[in-house]
Amino acid sequence: QVQLEESGGGLVQPGRSLRLSCVASGSIVSINTMGWYRQAPGKQRELVATITSGGSTNYADSLKGRFTISRDNTKNTVYLQMNSLKPEDTAVYYCNAQQRRKFTVILDTYWGQGTQVTVSS
Repeated sequence: QVQLEESGGGLVQPGRSLRLSCVASGSIVSINTMGWYRQAPGKQRELVATITSGGSTNYADSLKGRFTISRDNTKNTVYLQMNSLKPEDTAVYYCNAQQRRKFTVILDTYWGQGTQVTVSS
């Protein structure tokens, strides 16, 4: 199994920035895609951004230009730089990773426990 641990969340004023980190550990062979999702109160979990092992990125349309995802494959770590934060960005942010099971076509998905981001004055 793969374990994911997020860090970097907290309370921040509107307009400020935060950087989230997520470290993968455990039975790592080759993680294909890592990403960030978030879940606000009363809403379903939604995509924030993903990044492949080769560096290709995908963002939620509403977050393009403010959020940046990056990855350090040597450290099995994915980052989310969040700029110009707004109150509506308040949510629990979850790290995600996908890895194909050895000798199979099964793609395993792993989730971190989440880190709280609160944007408020």
